Amino acid sequence: MTILMISGTGTEIGKTVTTAAVATAATAAGLTVAVLKPAQTGVGPDEPGDAAEVARLAGPSVTAEELARYPEPLAPDTAARRSGLTPVSPRAVAEAAHRLDLSHDLVLVEGAGGLLVRFDEEGNTLADAARLLDAPVLIVAPAGLGTLNATTLTAEALRARSLTPWGVVVGSWPADPDLASRCNLADLPKSAGVPLMGAVPQGSGALAPAEFRTAAPTWLGPMLHGTWSEPEFLRTWQP
Repeated sequence: MTILMISGTGTEIGKTVTTAAVATAATAAGLTVAVLKPAQTGVGPDEPGDAAEVARLAGPSVTAEELARYPEPLAPDTAARRSGLTPVSPRAVAEAAHRLDLSHDLVLVEGAGGLLVRFDEEGNTLADAARLLDAPVLIVAPAGLGTLNATTLTAEALRARSLTPWGVVVGSWPADPDLASRCNLADLPKSAGVPLMGAVPQGSGALAPAEFRTAAPTWLGPMLHGTWSEPEFLRTWQP
């Protein structure tokens, strides 16, 4: 695997910080990493976007690239239409990812919101770009009530498109998790049919970059170049 798509089950669930953690762990393992953000919404022309935030946290050796930027915090299709700017096509995403793949060991493609958020008026989504790339998809999910349904639906949508849901990472694990969050740790893999590959602590994006880079590999399992242990984490938080 040299190209990995990263999709959330929704918005504001820690997808960008998880992407930064994956980039950090891979870099620490000696890989060269690029991060591609196909469609950035809700930021001005001179403001840092998600790709820049990943590079800030993961380090200057990470290549960060953005294909399109729209000022309003809306779905890419809606934001492009309202701004009069050109929408992003799955083919443009695939071409950019392939180009970055030529000079990097790992390319992370971070989606916008959930898997099936529309990129253009034809209804193309991150899933269509993943299909062109034949790339697996890492699902970033919230910890609490409702995540089983949303994560399972995302995994089923991937399989229905002959795509591979590679695993799930909890994008913002609370310091004091409630009963639903603790139960979901064991239930997520069973419900969605994908392995649990890590849990990123809530608020990790506020760490200083040096602290983030030291800690990030401990939040992710070996398949993501980290040292996190699912059995140990489950024992710690079992209800």
